[in-house]
Amino acid sequence: MTLSQAGVHEASPATAPDTPPPGKEGPGTETTGTEATGKEARRRTWPVAVGTVALLLALTALSLSVGAGEVGPGRVLDYLLDRGGARADGRLALVVGDLRLPRTLTALLVGAALGVAGAQLQSVTRNPLAETGLLGVNAGASLGVVLGIAVLGVQTSYGYLAFAFGGAVLASTLVLLIAGSRGGGSPMRLVLGGSAVGATFGGLTGILIVNSPETYDRYRVWVLGSLAGAEGWTTLRQLAPALGAGFLLALLTTRPLTALALGDDLARGLGHRPGATRATVAVAVTLLTASAVALAGPISFLGLLAGFLARAVAGPTVGRLTLLAGLFGAAVLTGADVLARVVARPFEAPVSVIVALVGAPALIAIVRSRRSAALAIADPAEAAPPARRVEPPSPKPDVVLRNGAWSLLLPRRALLASLGLGAALLAAVVVSAHAGQSELGLGRTFQAVFGYGDRLDVLLVQKFRLGRIVAGLAAGAALGLAGCLTQTLARNRLATPELLGVNDGATAAVLISATASGTFGAWWAGPLGALAAVLVVTLVSGGLGARGYRVLVVGLAMSALASAVIQVALARRSLNSAGSLYVWTSGSLNGRDYAIATPVLIGLAVLVPIALVAARRLAVLRFDDNVAAALGVDPGRVRLACLLLAVALAGLAVGVCGPVGFVALAAPVIAARLAGPARVPVLGSALTGALLVVLADTLGRVLIGGVEIPVGIVTTVLGGPFLLWVLLSRKSSTA
Repeated sequence: MTLSQAGVHEASPATAPDTPPPGKEGPGTETTGTEATGKEARRRTWPVAVGTVALLLALTALSLSVGAGEVGPGRVLDYLLDRGGARADGRLALVVGDLRLPRTLTALLVGAALGVAGAQLQSVTRNPLAETGLLGVNAGASLGVVLGIAVLGVQTSYGYLAFAFGGAVLASTLVLLIAGSRGGGSPMRLVLGGSAVGATFGGLTGILIVNSPETYDRYRVWVLGSLAGAEGWTTLRQLAPALGAGFLLALLTTRPLTALALGDDLARGLGHRPGATRATVAVAVTLLTASAVALAGPISFLGLLAGFLARAVAGPTVGRLTLLAGLFGAAVLTGADVLARVVARPFEAPVSVIVALVGAPALIAIVRSRRSAALAIADPAEAAPPARRVEPPSPKPDVVLRNGAWSLLLPRRALLASLGLGAALLAAVVVSAHAGQSELGLGRTFQAVFGYGDRLDVLLVQKFRLGRIVAGLAAGAALGLAGCLTQTLARNRLATPELLGVNDGATAAVLISATASGTFGAWWAGPLGALAAVLVVTLVSGGLGARGYRVLVVGLAMSALASAVIQVALARRSLNSAGSLYVWTSGSLNGRDYAIATPVLIGLAVLVPIALVAARRLAVLRFDDNVAAALGVDPGRVRLACLLLAVALAGLAVGVCGPVGFVALAAPVIAARLAGPARVPVLGSALTGALLVVLADTLGRVLIGGVEIPVGIVTTVLGGPFLLWVLLSRKSSTA
């Protein structure tokens, strides 16, 4: 999972959940409101908990009664009560005792583990959008399984279990080391460390998969998540100690986490150690999530959903929140497992897809309800006083060109940065055109790029290589520009088009068009899918602006649904077709040419000038909406225009080369460092994005002889360390 999916904010309002409404502050107001909210949450918690336990009992009975074998509820009850010597019936003992009972118990424990882990992680990071994959556990488990399959030829469920658990523990250990290296393991470092490690491990997994069809064939089944492999007591017995230790640590950290919610200083005054508490919570989350992944595969979204639902009922109180999250997680997964067995008989549907299909609408309903105020993280405009903004420095007119009544302002630093990026881009094009052909020297390659030299050289370079390079340039420029617009719009360096489900929506649309046509999806499906995703997110969330938090949550739900569609589409295709499409969904320029790049180039020719004009008005929004309105700028129209521009650009890029990760994040950051903070780096971001994609594609073609690594995997592997460097550096913290 990416960082944007974690819902990380640079200035999160979550630390002040009980701030009274503006204009109502006064002696005793906050205390009274908090006490009333706490009493209401306590009144709601226990009836809901009792009702959830009753639901769990009903779901458990249903799970024991449903299966491939023709054993109904009556015979199951006979076996459980040992009536009439039912346990002596070998077939009944096999179906109920050896298959359904361990599977049902595994569903209950795995769901509870993911729910508790989600609640713990959300509490320690003070971010109700934190997901259990945030510590890199899912990515580590996936890498462990792929290594076991590709390197050691593991084929058994026990082998998957061992490697999944080992990879998950390794990933979370690295996250703890990164988070604790400086700053005492702060929540932000924990989040960023998990995102960086998860991205890098995910990229390494992709490298192993794209070069081994057999490994991918086994992996694509495991990654969907299923409890079918839990039919038997062996695996559950093996991981029971790890699950028990995780639940115990979660119980022991309840009181320290409650104190930690008051702030590190107050927690120390009460005798707790914040650093040790965070480390203990991380260990508990690791044990619970790693065990769950080893037993049932990477079932994402459940930890987020369970914690979110529990917070809507119990409020931010850690004890009640953890209890309800465990119950909700167990109920959701058990119910999803029952549905997975009956909706596609005689086959089983992927349980992770069922969780997404059931959980996403529930999450959206909670966010749209009035009770969303109990989530302890409200919209920034409503929940907390606005953070003190540092006004950007005024642009200095370095160079002014005049011709009569016309004048043109050219900031010297931004101009030099653009010229430098242009020169670097030209050099990257020459190197990329030369890559993979040792007998063609750089000089001959440079001449062939411009149509000079030997005719065969010109044909080779311009016909077969430059088409791919031009596609990469166009896609990279579109991604960089889209990232620049969304980051400036959100005033957040972590904001990328993925926040609104753009990438997943565009990818799902291309795959659906490929399924309908029987060939590779058309490029225009990407922008249409991106636009559809944003329209759904915006309409369901109720709009942008002050409801940006709703947009973020609905975007997460939309991404979960689109990801489920993508996984199902890949799993249902033949191995050859699924393998080629998986490479594209990782981000690839293989087979791209002028014909595919042309629509993006036309789009850039139209959208870049519009973005340059919009950037002048968007720069005014760096101040305050009132100031912008006083200067004649309509903030709502500017935001809408920039959002539509970003969606169109990102959709075009995905339609060409798939969802290439981290370019939309990295390009604006690098461009801003080069050009300075005075202006929105629109042109610099486009040039930087194009440069990054071309360099990553070249590196993917030459890194391993005879093997091509997709450009999206290269950017993902390198993006994790870059994320840490940018966001944890001193300069970035003040940018």
